[in-house]
Amino acid sequence: MLIARLRWEVAGTGTTQTDDRAADAWLTTGLAPAQLHEIYAAEAADGTAAIGFAVALALAAGALPVLWVRTEKDERQAGRLHAGGLAELGLPPDSIVLVVAADEAALLRVAADAARCSGLGMLLVESRGRAPGLDLTATRRLMLAAEASGVTVLSVRIDAAPVPSAAATRWGVAAMPSVPLEAEAPGLPAFDVESLRRRGGPAGARCRVEWNRENRSFDPCPIQPAAQTALAGSGLPLVAGGAAARDAPASVRRSG
Repeated sequence: MLIARLRWEVAGTGTTQTDDRAADAWLTTGLAPAQLHEIYAAEAADGTAAIGFAVALALAAGALPVLWVRTEKDERQAGRLHAGGLAELGLPPDSIVLVVAADEAALLRVAADAARCSGLGMLLVESRGRAPGLDLTATRRLMLAAEASGVTVLSVRIDAAPVPSAAATRWGVAAMPSVPLEAEAPGLPAFDVESLRRRGGPAGARCRVEWNRENRSFDPCPIQPAAQTALAGSGLPLVAGGAAARDAPASVRRSG
């Protein structure tokens, strides 16, 4: 859905400007298909927001099915994926194939093979901490494989500082308060997104968006007083655990 006016912020200036482009068009412009893109959680606590943003990008692009790769260590640390939370974002559990790799080396091997599989809509590689194996050489291989196969690759980095890579774009994502719905129900998932790097184009733009599941688009996020806001994603757990997870539908398909 096209939005008439998008409020966005130029990083480092602290000033808000206005643009006539749609929020989803701004993001789509930076997310070319058949490329490697990096999504960094702004803080360790923003890991769920970074993952949710990656899932929303896949849905906005219609890039299904998704092959999701993570390590056993990350699975233990963060918990298993919660099918109910993913479904609330609009991602059907049967559109995900989850591979839990033994370690980082295995994760890189799986990612390299999957990036060559033209039958995939998107490859999502989740990693936490330094992940030294995801260096310039490894990301260049992923980029070359993506260009050859047509598969879009998203590398989601949590609790990690940006390092040199071959990615076409790099995004910083943080959770932000969402506007409650009627009866104070949790609002739409909301993200504070900054373009950290964009090959062949300007970076530094920042926007605050909500994910519209019905239209599969990003809409500008209304800014409300703090007293009227709810934590973004508070009703959309993406990992198992807690009361919401106990009522989850069938798990996503697992491999590995």
